[in-house]
Formats: sequence, C-alpha cells, structure tokens
Amino acid sequence: MAESLVGFFTGSLNGIIGKEMICFIISLFPILELRGGLLAASPAFLDVSLKFALPLCIIGNLLPIPFVLLFIEKILIWMEKFNPTKNIALWLRNKAEKNRDKVEKYEFWGLVLFVGIPLPGTGAWTGSLVAALLHIPFKKAFLACVIGVCLAAVIMTLLSYGLLGAIAAL
Repeated sequence: MAESLVGFFTGSLNGIIGKEMICFIISLFPILELRGGLLAASPAFLDVSLKFALPLCIIGNLLPIPFVLLFIEKILIWMEKFNPTKNIALWLRNKAEKNRDKVEKYEFWGLVLFVGIPLPGTGAWTGSLVAALLHIPFKKAFLACVIGVCLAAVIMTLLSYGLLGAIAAL
C-alpha cells in the first residue's frame, strides 16, 4: 500500500514542485511518514541525493509529532461529541489501545522500537498517539519518537538506497 501511495504522490507532484519538497511532504503524512519519504527519494522513484533526502524526511516526520503529543487527546474528545467524526475518534482510540501493550511492556524503549521498526501500523504518528493517550510525559515521548525516527531512517536508508537502489540500477 505504501508503495502505491508513494507512486501516486510522486507521479502527481513531480514537475509541480521540487523532488526534495515531495519527499518532505510525504514524510509529514501519517501512514507514509519518513518511510514513504525515503522510498520516494530513492533511485527507484525520484532519485534524490541521500544527503538532501535524509534530513528532509527526518524533519518532515518529526514536525507534526509535538502537536500530536500535545493536542491529540483534546482533539479526540472534541471529535467524539459529533456524529460525523465520532467513529474516526473511536477508531484512533482503538488503534492506540491495540498498541498499548507493545509500548507499556518496555516503556521508553518499547516506544522507540514501535516508532523505529518499519512495520505496518507503526511509526511516529501512531507512537505519539499511543504515548499521548498513555499520558507519557512530553519530553520522554518526544525523545523516544526522535530516536525511533532515527532508527527508522537507518533501516529505510538501507532498504531504499541499498536494496532498491541496486534494483533500480539494473
């Protein structure tokens, strides 16, 4: 799914805005995040130099996280008051609850690994959602997200520029 979303964004935005900006924008979005940004930047898609792509994708992925940590609970409470948004709020709460054990079991390092290991349904957005709803202190949660995003950056760089880069060169 991520590959098709990355393909959609790169195909739709390429030529309209710069390749680096596409990578940054993709990194801002939930689901895609840094993983999608680095995939878009890879030789298989936009072929953006790693020295530009990596910091842009890390910053793009981290930029929304303080806002999620600080405001998501208030936003969900507000959304639950209205029928059109109630189901979305409940879905987000259920998603956080489903991942609660993974984070609580190992605390700080559980959150780092949850954010950093690139599996479906993980990442900085979901990690910060879980952290906020578990009332993990802001500094601790944000630091765990930063470390997790850096871990994800290492893994995705190896995949996007190593493996996919080798395949794209064929």
